[in-house]
Amino acid sequence: MEKKQSEWATSMPFKEQLVVIKRLFAYAKPFRMTFIIAIGFALVLATINVLMPRILQTLIDRYLTTQSATLQIILFFAMLYLLGTILKAVIWFFQWFLYSNASLQSYQHIRVKLFEKLHTLGMRYFDQTPAGSVVSRVSNDTETLFEFWHVFLTVLTGIFAVVSSFIAMFQINQKIALLILAFLPILGFVIWYYQSFSSRVYRQMREKLSQLNTKLNESISGMQIIQQFRQERRFMKEFEETNDEYLATRYAMIKMNSLLLGPIISLLYTFALAVVLTAFGFNAMQSPVEVGLIFAFTTYVQTFFNPMTQMMDFLSTFTDGIVAGSRVLRIMDETEYTPQQKDNARAKIIEGKIEFRNVTFSYDGKVNVLENISFIVNPGETVALVGHTGSGKSSIINILMRFYEFGEGQILIDDQDIRDFSLEELRQKMGLVLQDAFMFYGNIADNIRLLNKEITDEEVVQAAKFVQADRFIESLPDTYYSKVIERGASYSSGQRQLISFARTMVMKPKILVLDEATANIDTETESLIQQGLTNMRQGRTTIAIAHRLSTIRDANLILVLDKGKIVERGNHDELVQFDGLYSAMYQLQSSDV
Repeated sequence: MEKKQSEWATSMPFKEQLVVIKRLFAYAKPFRMTFIIAIGFALVLATINVLMPRILQTLIDRYLTTQSATLQIILFFAMLYLLGTILKAVIWFFQWFLYSNASLQSYQHIRVKLFEKLHTLGMRYFDQTPAGSVVSRVSNDTETLFEFWHVFLTVLTGIFAVVSSFIAMFQINQKIALLILAFLPILGFVIWYYQSFSSRVYRQMREKLSQLNTKLNESISGMQIIQQFRQERRFMKEFEETNDEYLATRYAMIKMNSLLLGPIISLLYTFALAVVLTAFGFNAMQSPVEVGLIFAFTTYVQTFFNPMTQMMDFLSTFTDGIVAGSRVLRIMDETEYTPQQKDNARAKIIEGKIEFRNVTFSYDGKVNVLENISFIVNPGETVALVGHTGSGKSSIINILMRFYEFGEGQILIDDQDIRDFSLEELRQKMGLVLQDAFMFYGNIADNIRLLNKEITDEEVVQAAKFVQADRFIESLPDTYYSKVIERGASYSSGQRQLISFARTMVMKPKILVLDEATANIDTETESLIQQGLTNMRQGRTTIAIAHRLSTIRDANLILVLDKGKIVERGNHDELVQFDGLYSAMYQLQSSDV
């Protein structure tokens, strides 16, 4: 079977490139005045560059060749040329300073918008997209756009220089100036060929870099498993293969740039200079030609071709920026949003009653993982979800928390549709505790309040005491300001879970959702966690996925799921007497104790 070619391995059509440029310009709009001022300086600089050779031409033809130059005249022209050079340097500084500042602000603006966009996307997008690919677009691709903006300054200054130098040449000798103009179609063909070939190379390079970041992210995140199962060689080999593929695209880029950029312009410039000198040579055979005039004309020829060398050199940056911009815009165009609430969603969670009415849900839109789920959790009650792996327990949590949009049926909170509540209201009034407690780099207090400045130190301490986390926290040298390294690796799983309990309770939720919160606890903190859970459930509506059935014996209602359906429901004693799936699971766990 033939392997399908990635779209990133093909060249980008010219129309698509124009669309990318137009859309990227929208992100530079807030800084357009700075760009315009910088471009104005570039226009002034081009004008000075045209006038400078005229100064020397006047000195040579009027004074030096006629031997009428005095010390005063020579000093005058020297000072005039010096002032022009200083003025050029000052203008050039402000031009690049302003333009670079605007470029920096523009690409940072895009990076922030991209980061904001990622936080609006639904969980399905992150399920389907490797984390390394996302990181590559936020970091590498946006970084490329900084140089990308400089391409347009180079093009504009190049156009100013080409036009102004051609006008200057035309004023000196119209026929020879038109001969120089004949080189432009050749340059246009080279640019067209380069763009059509290079976009494919740069797209491949960006794709390989994204794969490289994905491999790196996967290796770092799973280092413990890699070392445990002695997979170092396999991962090193895979990384080396991907790195070699990326290196091959870089080599292709270097070969292409080495052939089609600077050398082509230098060759054309040499031919043009030869044409100019030959033409002036023929003119000199008929009548004398002023030396200063030839100097000025050849200088303008150099001014005519030099910007083209810079523009051709920046074509690689331009193509790289176009490809990077298209990858960034791909995320901007992503429509896999978080489930949307109603426009006038202003309902408030008061009691915390939850009801599922014939809810059906599918992750891929084809195979249902939940079918006709119906149950009611009254305020202050606890409902436990049990079942084998893949039975649909976590899916119920996912759609209740609005991580995914459900299909048929209805979910109600306090007898109102869940879409009537804003996401802010749901996140504030619904506390979620996951099986794996994720810790952020910083300290314990910041991990509890999650940098919410409205939460005081006193509230952090109260939340920790409420869930029994204060006992181990206050035994640490720096107590609540003890350092938390990445993922909280310096703390036990039980300690991390207690901190996540405190993080949840500091928000004072009305509804508590526990996703196997006791699955990974250690014996040292097990009693503290059980007491913390008991405190957390008091006076709150609780939905808990149970890993240890002994922890949900006091639940008001236990729902047993199998293949996305509720097959049994009742309290612990009822289900044990029923002698069904729950009874078998409970007896199996009891025999293991």
